[in-house]
Amino acid sequence: MRKQHSPAFKAKLVLEALRETKPLTQIAAENEVHPALLTKWKSEAVNSLPEVFERGANKDKSAQEHEKQTTELYEQIGRLSAQLAWIKKKAGIGADTK
Repeated sequence: MRKQHSPAFKAKLVLEALRETKPLTQIAAENEVHPALLTKWKSEAVNSLPEVFERGANKDKSAQEHEKQTTELYEQIGRLSAQLAWIKKKAGIGADTK
C-alpha cells in the first residue's frame, strides 16, 4: 500500500531541499522518502511558483473589477431612487402631498 503524504509534509521537505543545507538524499533518508519522489516534489514546486504570483495579480484584478461593479451598482441605485421620487411626485404619492 502506498503511503500518502500531506501537502504540509511535502512543502516542509521541498523547502529543506531548496535551502540546500543538506544533500537531497540525506533529507529523503531522514524522512523515509525515496530521493526520486523528493526530486519530483521539488520540481513540481519550482514549476508551479509562477502560478502563486499570478494568483496575486488575479486577486488585484478581481478587487478592481469588484470595485468597478460596486460603483456602477451605486450609480444605478441613485438613478432609480431619483426616478422613483419623480414618479411618486407626479402621481401625488408620498409625504409631500398634504
